[in-house]
Amino acid sequence: MTTTGAIAEGGARGAPEGPWWWARRRSLVLDVVLGLLSALECAAEGVGFAHQVGAPGVLGLVLGVPIGASLVLRRRWPIAVVLISIAISPAEMGLLLGIVGLYTLAASDVPRRLTVVLAGASVVGTFVVVFVRFDQDLADDGYRPGTWLVTFFAVLMSLGVSAPPVLTGLYVGARRRLVESLRERADGLERELSLLADRAEERAVWARNEERTRIAREMHDVVAHRVSLMVVHAAALQAVALKDPEKASKNAGLVGDMGRQALTELREMLGVLRTSSGESLVVPAADAGPQRLAEVAAAASARVSVAGVVPAGDEGRLGDGPCLDGLEDLVGQSRAAGMVVELCVEGEERSYGPRVERTAYRVVQEALTNVHKHAPGAKAIVRLAHREGEVALQVENGPSEGGAADAGLPSGGNGLVGMRERVSALGGVFVSGATDAGGFRVSAVIPGGGGVRA
Repeated sequence: MTTTGAIAEGGARGAPEGPWWWARRRSLVLDVVLGLLSALECAAEGVGFAHQVGAPGVLGLVLGVPIGASLVLRRRWPIAVVLISIAISPAEMGLLLGIVGLYTLAASDVPRRLTVVLAGASVVGTFVVVFVRFDQDLADDGYRPGTWLVTFFAVLMSLGVSAPPVLTGLYVGARRRLVESLRERADGLERELSLLADRAEERAVWARNEERTRIAREMHDVVAHRVSLMVVHAAALQAVALKDPEKASKNAGLVGDMGRQALTELREMLGVLRTSSGESLVVPAADAGPQRLAEVAAAASARVSVAGVVPAGDEGRLGDGPCLDGLEDLVGQSRAAGMVVELCVEGEERSYGPRVERTAYRVVQEALTNVHKHAPGAKAIVRLAHREGEVALQVENGPSEGGAADAGLPSGGNGLVGMRERVSALGGVFVSGATDAGGFRVSAVIPGGGGVRA
């Protein structure tokens, strides 16, 4: 069973489906009309051939109608139609059947070798019939032009009947297959662009969530550290307000400075958040064209940075945060709050990328905040080591002096989690846990490569 290329081409978009093997109803109508014409032709030629051989004309009519009507099956069985036309060629029947059958065969998906063989057989059959018939007609008229003229005329007739439909069918079949290939490629490209747009939207959503998490960590670090120090200073202020007015005034000034610093940092972060959120990704409709899908996919990809966290163009603005140069001031603030803090720096000082320095600063800040919250009065040691291609940090505190209780500051339990997320996002290692002496230790190693500033 062979299916013609016309059946594949029949699946044109928007065309009504036809019955049986016809993909469209107009194809059915066309084949029925061709079958009727071929049946009438074969019936007339069959009656003439029956009279020539001395058979009843009804026999030629009975045989010619179904033979000609077989052209209706050309899309389903093109090989069978061509074989029928070759078989009845000695009876000089089925001119339309042979022409349309050869065209359909050449335009179908039948292997080319088989098409060539059947077309050659049709040419040979037509040549023999024309040669014999022409020679007999000339002999009946008493004219003998020579074999070469009869041969030339037979070749001309056989090629003229068989070659045009075969060549036309080959051209139409090749064009149809090219159109189908281009249509499949266009459909594949449209699906690919749709998937790309969906994936870009997912990346944009993921990036926005990551940005919210990052800003939440920044706000937690700023608020927790500054407010913790403010609470400590406020407690000291309350204790010495009547006994030592000068120290109380100093503590009040520190509380005000820390509050202003906290507000400044919060204002900067909120300003970046408001600017970054000013642009939104417009998701196209499901039936949007390939060009629109490509534009949306490119826009969504452009809004995601190389790191996959910060929107493109915001990395520089977000990098203007605290750095390692501010550790001395950070430690000084804790000392001013009454904590004994020792800062040890090892290795040759160098500058790293803004994200690396900001992460290192926040780790130390959050660790000191935890000491204020959970180990008031304990001594803390901050170690910073500049190594080849990385920076190492360690903040360790001993037990609270005299068994001092927890400072009672609120804790959301996100401090250590935020530090781990910060360090892991840069490919570093973070470790925290209690020490044998009853204190607590926070350690982090952050790679410095890739973000080193010139």
